[in-house]
Amino acid sequence: MERHLHIISFDVPYPADYGGVIDVFFKIKALHHLGIRVHLHCFEYGRGEQLELKRYCYEVNYYHRNKGHKGFSHKLPYIVCSRSSDELTRCLLADDHPILLEGIHCTFLLRDDRFDKRRIVLRLHNVEYRYYWQLFKLERSISRKIYYYYESRLLRKYERSISGRTLILAISSGDAKVYREEFGSNNIDCLPVFCPFEKVQNDNKIGCFCLYHGNLEVAENEAVVVWLLKKVFNDLSVPFVIAGRNPSINLIKAARNNAHACLIANPTNEEMQDMVSKAQINIIPSFNCTGTKLKLLNALFNGKHCLVNELAVQGTPLKPICQISENAKSFKGAIDDLYNMPIQAREIDDREQILSDNFDNVKNAERLIKWIW
Repeated sequence: MERHLHIISFDVPYPADYGGVIDVFFKIKALHHLGIRVHLHCFEYGRGEQLELKRYCYEVNYYHRNKGHKGFSHKLPYIVCSRSSDELTRCLLADDHPILLEGIHCTFLLRDDRFDKRRIVLRLHNVEYRYYWQLFKLERSISRKIYYYYESRLLRKYERSISGRTLILAISSGDAKVYREEFGSNNIDCLPVFCPFEKVQNDNKIGCFCLYHGNLEVAENEAVVVWLLKKVFNDLSVPFVIAGRNPSINLIKAARNNAHACLIANPTNEEMQDMVSKAQINIIPSFNCTGTKLKLLNALFNGKHCLVNELAVQGTPLKPICQISENAKSFKGAIDDLYNMPIQAREIDDREQILSDNFDNVKNAERLIKWIW
């Protein structure tokens, strides 16, 4: 018997070029591989319609996101209110297939009593109110700072209100713990992120630089790079490469002021993967503990040493296969220790075991199917 599933995505999940959509896209591929007929519903606001999605979906539908003042509400978070759609609601009510909501962003229908008896699963990508609070603390623009502050307040109230309405599948055990302890959610479990990596790749050669990579438009990522430049690589003679999307003028200037730093803006995916594999140390500290960092998974699957802080791996199974440091002094010491040290065969074996146990897309899709049906 055919099994059909509605998936509501907060954005068009192709190209799979940033964290949230990577999880959605490779989840769809794995479900398709297992014979699930996916009815995909996307909120489109700049990425356009993508023919690639039709390879893996029974149907693909696109909906306008109400951006700007049309998406604001005094009661609902902007990320939710701007993604409410009467057209989508009518489409979902036309059958009784189960529904997978990708992120808090897509939960508008949980407030609609016409869906009370429908099988609905929420994929929790972040504890959003905490994520927006971090954005508030790191943002320099006053207008954006105000927006992040009020969005965080609305999200905390909203996430509490829906935390008991359906099964929730968090990306990390840390996020699940927050929902249990803060919001009293009992119907919650953990399903690891779906990712494009299948096998640990390592050539056993020693690299010749340290690398930080990520979306440099994100305020947290820029703050991390500035901290690394000013506190860690300020007096190290080790080459430090920074690579990512759309760095600000301030970040470009900060990199230029360090004689051993090099900033590469908007590399292609092939260029980025080449840097990840050739770096002697992938350095990926974090200023928040939400979700699982896909850039860290990339480095663990495809790179050599991975140097992080506790927040980068908190609530994930990745701590045993990373080098952990907590302040600038310990980061410097770890870089000195690791820069000329080849990664050991035992370390690669440990990576293969932990990554295959937790991040096998087909196995995780099978788990998801059992939860839904």
